[in-house]
Amino acid sequence: MTSADGQVVTSDLRAVGAGVVEPRVLSHARAHVRRITRASGENFTVLSRLVPGDLRDDYAAVYAFCRVADDAADEHSNDAASREASLRTLCAMRAKLIACERGELGRGGGALRDDDLLFVALQQSIAKRKLPVQAFHDLLDAFEQDQRVTRYETWDDVMAYSRKSANPVGRLVLALHGEAMDESARAREMLRCSDCICTALQLTNFWQDVRRDLLERDRVYLPAESGMPADKLREWMGKPKDTGVRRRMTDEMRELCRRTSELYRQGKPLEQMVEPRLAWILWLFRQGGQRTLQLVEEGGYVTLWERPRVGKVARAGLLLRAYWGAVWGVLPSATSE
Repeated sequence: MTSADGQVVTSDLRAVGAGVVEPRVLSHARAHVRRITRASGENFTVLSRLVPGDLRDDYAAVYAFCRVADDAADEHSNDAASREASLRTLCAMRAKLIACERGELGRGGGALRDDDLLFVALQQSIAKRKLPVQAFHDLLDAFEQDQRVTRYETWDDVMAYSRKSANPVGRLVLALHGEAMDESARAREMLRCSDCICTALQLTNFWQDVRRDLLERDRVYLPAESGMPADKLREWMGKPKDTGVRRRMTDEMRELCRRTSELYRQGKPLEQMVEPRLAWILWLFRQGGQRTLQLVEEGGYVTLWERPRVGKVARAGLLLRAYWGAVWGVLPSATSE
């Protein structure tokens, strides 16, 4: 049922049998994850018309899990007590994820709480699409790591973090479309390409958000070996007009962005290995990441003071191009962009 203000009220929603919920409960759960997804501030809407209609509820369930877990990791301030609170929230999410994997959510006809709605929807999608549950656990591992690790010494350390914080998302998208679900050489190559793109997207986000990560979360994902440890960044932050400092920031960031650009290049062949609609979904997110990285480069790599963002017009242009490519059933170009 819904309250007078339109909010879902779940106190009287109960499961019917072991692991089975009433259709109206599942309907509420799916509406809940769609609301979370549509309220996101992503560069591109997750539920665009590129996503096949029969996959939209599953896309929403996967995205909502990622969004809620990410928010749980970031919503608190950067003191120890708040990080412990984030860890407790993430631990509770892991327990519900395990229940989803086992099909236990709502077993025995017990009442379902408001925060169970996400997992009701996710349980359905995991079972229906045979999603790799380990990918969800890896994401939780990364979010828990954010509460314990706030500095990274080497490029390899950041890459290892990205393998759990970003790569699982690409693997879940492929699984939603029934791709890379076996042990064939083709599946392994698809996963390799997907990992390259997702890691590049994660790194681009880090290079874009240097200032916000430092100020709001006391996190530094720039590897210290690059010459930009946290103490130096804090010192530089107070010198936005110092040309010498800005030049050093530019010099250090340029190599990080070059390596990130190479990952995009290595992952691009994935778009030639899947059907056109999925190919354009992958193209859209790769292009969004590359455009953001380009803005970082064009701005002189000085994201310690200025945060670049792809504008609405540019985003709309990319989305329209992807949509028409999917409508015509052609693959993105293998040689350009």
